Amino acid sequence: MNKLSTDAAFREAVQSEDIITVAVFKTTWCPDCHFIEPFMPEVEQNYNGKINFYEIDRDELPDLCSELNILGIPSFVAFRGGQELIRFVSKLRKSREEIEQFLERAVQVAETLPRG
Repeated sequence: MNKLSTDAAFREAVQSEDIITVAVFKTTWCPDCHFIEPFMPEVEQNYNGKINFYEIDRDELPDLCSELNILGIPSFVAFRGGQELIRFVSKLRKSREEIEQFLERAVQVAETLPRG
């Protein structure tokens, strides 16, 4: 998962019309963020060509996270063409199955929307 460390890099990453971008908001001190690390590479591989994944440290970009109303972590937000499609945000630990269900919903939502 590529890491984005500036607002500008984030805004550029979410502009793609051709592929969904999923921003994963995390922190280094969050145990639930570390819980997902072992299985996320395989999840990312399963969506290769459909979704680009980016990691954002909430503590490094607090203004962006405030703007996007990111409170709980890890949080998953899907974008296409600079527009938010769907988000998976809760204070509870997220399982692999829940993350995969969110990603499937993101793909379904993107397929229903016209491109740029």
